[in-house]
Amino acid sequence: MDSTDHHYSAGGQKSPQRSRIANGSAMLLGAKDERSVFVRRLKEIVEEYINDIGPAQDMTSAEKSIVRRIAVLTIQLEKLETRFAEDPSVGERTLDLYNRTAGNLGRLLERLGIRRKERKQLDLSSYLAGDP
Repeated sequence: MDSTDHHYSAGGQKSPQRSRIANGSAMLLGAKDERSVFVRRLKEIVEEYINDIGPAQDMTSAEKSIVRRIAVLTIQLEKLETRFAEDPSVGERTLDLYNRTAGNLGRLLERLGIRRKERKQLDLSSYLAGDP
């Protein structure tokens, strides 16, 4: 995830006793090539959420795990949104999958402590006057 997130052995090298994921040198278990669009997007999203939460070294293992799940669900939702945009005949099952996935994503975000920020509501006269 982050270069400060690696675990090193006494000699200053990554511990051979830990998995590549635990050492921070891999995002996916057993993935041979991490240059795919999926993995690149996964890394981007993980980094964005870690930046929102705070330094990676201050995050618990559980928080890091939730961030990874959030990233995967976000990618899957983006893929479904692309299907909706490209194929108007997408069925109810796909829409149901999208809704359930979005709900699960929301619950994970709440668990992580990320909440929707309330926006200032403008009244009609302010809006028409162009006040921000």
